[in-house]
Amino acid sequence: MGIWDIVKGELIEVISWLDDGGDVIVWRFPDQDNEIKMGAKLTVRETQAAVFVNEGQIADVFAPGLYSLSTQNMPVMTTLRSWKYGFESPFKAEVYFVSTRNFLDLKWGTQNPIMLRDPELGVVRLRAFGTYGIRVTDPGKFIKEVVGTLGCYTAEEIEGQLRSMLVSAFTGMLGEAKIAALDLAANYRGIGEKARGTLDGDFQRYGLSLAMFVIENISVPPEVEKMLDVRSQMALAGDLNRLTQFQTAQAIPEAARSGGAGEMIGMGAGIAMGQQMAASMATSLSASRQGVPQPAEAAPPPPAAEEKVCGACKKSIPSAAKFCPECGTPMPVATNCPKCGKPAEPAARFCTECGEKLK
Repeated sequence: MGIWDIVKGELIEVISWLDDGGDVIVWRFPDQDNEIKMGAKLTVRETQAAVFVNEGQIADVFAPGLYSLSTQNMPVMTTLRSWKYGFESPFKAEVYFVSTRNFLDLKWGTQNPIMLRDPELGVVRLRAFGTYGIRVTDPGKFIKEVVGTLGCYTAEEIEGQLRSMLVSAFTGMLGEAKIAALDLAANYRGIGEKARGTLDGDFQRYGLSLAMFVIENISVPPEVEKMLDVRSQMALAGDLNRLTQFQTAQAIPEAARSGGAGEMIGMGAGIAMGQQMAASMATSLSASRQGVPQPAEAAPPPPAAEEKVCGACKKSIPSAAKFCPECGTPMPVATNCPKCGKPAEPAARFCTECGEKLK
């Protein structure tokens, strides 16, 4: 084997790339210090682009197709290399294959709740998450702005930066929309389309396009969800009897698992009482809606009469009695002070209010 055969064997004649990873955006062709032969075959498949870099400068970008590398197909490289003649001369260049397909199902979400002023609930905290998709539209710009000299670049490496951009812009849009939290579910699609159109301009600065932006869920904190559930139950409580029966049916299996016969009996009494109360409330509500006057509540019983003690026999007697019913002793009559008019004890000699001597 001659020297020319050894040198010829070191020349690269076929340049292509098959993506086996699935999430690789940019892959550099491993030349291993070999030189590319002028006239070598370059295969660029659909959803790919090939970028030639000469001495750190992007030269030519090839769209999908089969190329025979020559001075006619490589105008920029030909200018940089000053190939004035068309003879077959090997050249050195870095070749980057860029995947231009859509990278979908990338996740986004709010790490911290979004504080918003809701027209119905007041100040509320919301969490949101969903998916988005990107696509490389300018391979040269993407390599210059993002990839640099990395030999392999995946979607996972840029996902964090893009997620921060998405969440920041989405938070501002949600605040400006001023849509009630209870109405957000009906506007997921519209909000997502508006966010995609707004953010696509920011992505294009990096040679990317925001292919899709999907909102999967926007939720309130668990404690607010419980309050909304109670509010829904109250709205359905027009038929209190059915509501009580429904709650009872839910409680029976739990009581059967955790308690014995005594608990079941107690629960049965509670069920009966609850049904009676529900029926009474339902009747009262129905009558009030129809304008039927309700029966007046029974007047409370009069308070018990005060008592006093007989000074002779020490028996308790009514305060209004003039004689003791037990021994017949006359009861002293209370008098008023002639000076200040305050009531005085029957046996008192002086008024406890002004000190006047009593008769």
